[in-house]
Amino acid sequence: MQQKYTYKEMIKTEAKRLGFLSCGVSRAGFLEEEAPRLEQWLRQGMHGEMSYMENHFDKRLDPTKLVDGAKSVISLLLNYYPEETQQEGTYKISKYAYGQDYHHVIKSKLRELQQFITENIGEVHGRAFVDSAPVLDKAWAARSGLGWVGKHSNLLTRQLGSFYFIAELITDLELEPDSPVTDHCGTCTACIDACPTQAIVAPYVVDGSKCISYFTIELKNEIPSEVKGQFDDWAFGCDTCQDVCPWNRFSKPHREPAFDPHPEMLQMSKKDWEEITEDVFREVFRKSAVKRTKFSGLKRNIKFLKS
Repeated sequence: MQQKYTYKEMIKTEAKRLGFLSCGVSRAGFLEEEAPRLEQWLRQGMHGEMSYMENHFDKRLDPTKLVDGAKSVISLLLNYYPEETQQEGTYKISKYAYGQDYHHVIKSKLRELQQFITENIGEVHGRAFVDSAPVLDKAWAARSGLGWVGKHSNLLTRQLGSFYFIAELITDLELEPDSPVTDHCGTCTACIDACPTQAIVAPYVVDGSKCISYFTIELKNEIPSEVKGQFDDWAFGCDTCQDVCPWNRFSKPHREPAFDPHPEMLQMSKKDWEEITEDVFREVFRKSAVKRTKFSGLKRNIKFLKS
């Protein structure tokens, strides 16, 4: 028991040193509460054309199917809230994409954490995950006591709101689990009321196929004309539900240089966005997650907003 606790504290101290906001632990096992919710969400087609969401249903709900002998899920949060945001009255991109692609930044930190565990605890097997495998990040982070899942389906903390990435180490090391925290959304419906496309169809339920992030990033075909005029100038992703959340008044700027935006991007006017060339796109978004939509996708989105 003492060892499980000591190891956990060592890992949390190292996670903090690596720049993570917080670190929590939960026992690896089947996510009983999430199973029927995920099943219903898929059955109702709320994943739209994101067919990958239908794959690996069992693995999404049970990390022991992803990592042999998994005993613990170590969840980590990394802040990305920027010091400066884009100028007013321009086409907007989601704050998480301002800097370098978070997958690479977090993966290298997770590798360091794994190395630390091996050097200080011994031969421990596990895998690192950053939003790129069938892992229900928010469910595990909530189980690990890092926050609660808000009505907009993002993880929330009273200290810092919701502008952070979630990552996991699923490992065969047995650690003392943390306790979940309580929900502090109360009667607030700010996110539901503000969603430009009414994608939050009920408290804690987001219809992914109606979300601006889905239309501007995941959807590969033309954006349907019935949502014209509803995007509030979002060209890549959307932060509206987070921007209006009262808990995000506590957001503090990150201290991760890799997440600093290209200076040119913050100054871009609507005209700059409309006239962006492939060379400028490559330079400004060289290491950014915006590359996911490709130059052609960004042009499509801007054309849709302009028309």
